[in-house]
Amino acid sequence: MNMHVHGFTVYDMIARGAFVYGDAPAVLHGDRQLSFREFRRQVDALAGGLVALGIGKGDRICVLAQNDTAYLELYGACARQGIVAYPINWRLTAQEVELVVDRAAPRMMVVDTSTLPVVAGWPKEKPSVAHWYQFGEASGPAFKPFAALYRTASPPPRPAVSADDPFAVISTAAVDVIPRGAVLTHANMIAANLTAMASIGYTAADRYLLALPLFHITALGGAIAHMHAGAASVLVSRFDAEEAVRLIDRHAVTHVSDFPPVLTNLLDAAEKLGSRLPSLKHVSGLDAPQTIERLHAQTRAQFWTGFGQSETSGFVTLQRVRDKPGAAGKPVPVCDVKLVDDDDREVDVGTPGEIVVRGPLVFQGYFDQADVTAYTLRNGWHHTGDVGRFDADGYLYYVKRKPEKELIKPGGENVYPAEVETVIMQLPGVRGVCVYGIPDAKWGEAIKAVVEVTDGRYTAQQVSDFVASKIARFKRPHAVAFTDALPRTAEGVVDREAVKAKWGHAR
Repeated sequence: MNMHVHGFTVYDMIARGAFVYGDAPAVLHGDRQLSFREFRRQVDALAGGLVALGIGKGDRICVLAQNDTAYLELYGACARQGIVAYPINWRLTAQEVELVVDRAAPRMMVVDTSTLPVVAGWPKEKPSVAHWYQFGEASGPAFKPFAALYRTASPPPRPAVSADDPFAVISTAAVDVIPRGAVLTHANMIAANLTAMASIGYTAADRYLLALPLFHITALGGAIAHMHAGAASVLVSRFDAEEAVRLIDRHAVTHVSDFPPVLTNLLDAAEKLGSRLPSLKHVSGLDAPQTIERLHAQTRAQFWTGFGQSETSGFVTLQRVRDKPGAAGKPVPVCDVKLVDDDDREVDVGTPGEIVVRGPLVFQGYFDQADVTAYTLRNGWHHTGDVGRFDADGYLYYVKRKPEKELIKPGGENVYPAEVETVIMQLPGVRGVCVYGIPDAKWGEAIKAVVEVTDGRYTAQQVSDFVASKIARFKRPHAVAFTDALPRTAEGVVDREAVKAKWGHAR
């Protein structure tokens, strides 16, 4: 084993945590508590089981499951052995999951009781995936219990894992039908941890509510950053507002991550249960101004917001909302952020430009997509596809998405209009469609479709149901309008801006 003298991986962080924080709690889940030392032991034992199966450096393991302590331990075991964790969104349909699995080409697939029905017949259909496991009690034929993998004998040898080796592949939106996989390295995660620790100020006294799904960079990054700081994560399988209030109060949780409607539901539940959430110090993420004002009025917590992507391992600009309401923060300590025009020339202060980023938070590239990676990372900068403007004080203001990267974010998920449009075009009689995002009080953003159809053969509900039958339900339109002629450009392409101007952003 030839380790690099300057290397520091996610597993090195786990080993350091075991040494420095010892018996302090690292993960709390239900009645179970794992100390930092026990967490490392579990990670080592699981690594032994993976090695025994012949899974090694560079191999992928796909996980389609809700949050579980074993899910975190699997991330750790993968980090130890240089195996690449490739989590999958459990909200996707079977067809969408299959596209991700085909791209990932994993050696192992791990599911749980909630996701087993999606993949129950796959062990026979996908012989290229050698190993099929299930968290909890394995109930599917051909699925083995994940707990059987842990080997308490001496830990297996560690291969040479570099800080620049891939740690995890986080799926982003399906720009080209199959979700792109952002490859995050060990160095990316460590830089993101240190950024969050320095900017927000995590310490060993903190407690993190790990309630958002572990396939998202928000939850994975939050859990690992708190672990790095010696703080415990209070893990829940999936978010339930009343349970979250009880856990926050019982464990003195200090930090919650937020996408609409998480915070609204949390504050509603706190009112119902008569809690002021006294331990809460930080809520980080994105939300509507009135929801943030409500947090500030009802609790002592501060809302942190910024700009970031899976491709940047989290936030690259960050601030307390109270510092400058409406802004997305200043660049974090280890990021160079600038705004450029279409020719990659830097624009003046106050002028909108594409947000481009450079620094150790920037991902390695898209998994198995060299051309897309080269284009995104052209000229030595990561091109985010988002437009912002800087003020004279160095605060970034988010403006919009670039047309080719137009994106809708209902409840923190990423949806590309083209993906929904492709499905709606499969309906007989539909000659054209334009899909875009509209403001939504509950989810932050909702999906609107304007459909060009020859006659009044469909209702809005029928269009929405058809989309939900083909792709994940969170991608279905909440508003549908019909027309016999969509505005088009001289080239015959649907004119998106003209559609938005005519049909607007109302439901």
